Amino acid sequence: MKKLIVLLVLLLGLILPVNAANIMPVNVEPNDLRTIGLYQVSKDITLYEQPDDQSSIINNIKWSAVDIFPEGVKFNELFIVFIPEKELGFVAVTDETEDWVQIIYNNKTGETAWIKKDDPYKFMSWIHFYNMYGRKYGLYILKGAPDSVKNIRSATDDSAQLLAEMNMPTKIKLNVIRGNWALVSVLDLDRSPKTGYIRWRGDDGIRYFFPDIK
Repeated sequence: MKKLIVLLVLLLGLILPVNAANIMPVNVEPNDLRTIGLYQVSKDITLYEQPDDQSSIINNIKWSAVDIFPEGVKFNELFIVFIPEKELGFVAVTDETEDWVQIIYNNKTGETAWIKKDDPYKFMSWIHFYNMYGRKYGLYILKGAPDSVKNIRSATDDSAQLLAEMNMPTKIKLNVIRGNWALVSVLDLDRSPKTGYIRWRGDDGIRYFFPDIK
């Protein structure tokens, strides 16, 4: 009987599609300073050499929640954020015009191409992206961030009064972004609420926190 159950499980695994895993930033990325924001891509992406309909086409990528075409293109190399359950994919943007965005289509090699906007509101600067998704889902700390980003201060200044420190935060609620600072309400593991300003981004543009999209 046990052998039959195991066989059925294996067969179902072959028949039923397996969704790709969520992709979210994990580490601080010092080399990612050239990006200006993110673009929510459609499921059919045409990559151009230049921001011109007559320009040479580099590739055409089609994706769904379970696979990606052509073979050889990987979810984690294309997307900065990918939530298969929501069929939501964001790519990094390095330049923008009125009708086009230049994206990094391979995060491993850093290769870029242009795609034509199918909706002008799908491009979001980093601050716009954080204000939208950070306020909705909260934030999490990226690995490699300095310990100083856990300092909660009374104002948007490194010399402002230190109100508290995050220890093991279970929730970081974003209230508003002000430059490189964010007004947050933090619930620590000890259940103590803490409110004040944290550095979500350094003066050099390196990001220490990311929206905890689910």
